[in-house]
Amino acid sequence: MFPESSIPELAHVIQLAVAPVFLLTALSTMLSVLINRLSRVVDRTRKLEAFILDNPARSSQPHSELFTLFRRTVLCNRAINLCTFTALLICTLIALLFISELMAFNATYAVAALFVVSMGTFIVALLSFLQEIRVASTALENSAKQILDLTNTIEKP
Repeated sequence: MFPESSIPELAHVIQLAVAPVFLLTALSTMLSVLINRLSRVVDRTRKLEAFILDNPARSSQPHSELFTLFRRTVLCNRAINLCTFTALLICTLIALLFISELMAFNATYAVAALFVVSMGTFIVALLSFLQEIRVASTALENSAKQILDLTNTIEKP
């Protein structure tokens, strides 16, 4: 049990820990989005692999799409790993806030360093996510252009 004088101090530590907890909520939402995107890429990759195996003579265009899907998988996995690492850093930061209060030592620099590193890893995760979106958008745009070119060629004769 805590002495009565330390209860307000502990309440203050809990107040300080609320902001990182909100960050954990944002990270879990981001992880959910990334896992959903990765799941869609994996499903599309499986369908494409089955098509290539069933139709080896018609597999030139699906091979390029398969490469794009592989690139998206790498970017999604990188973003997922970085978001998970960021969440671990934030959990460590929260634990350090409580431990430093309970043990009465100054963890200001450690907390600040953990926060800066966690923001750095989150920024890199967001950049990987942005890169994955760019790869997906470019692939969709190229596919749409190919279909438009094909339909224009069919309609013109």
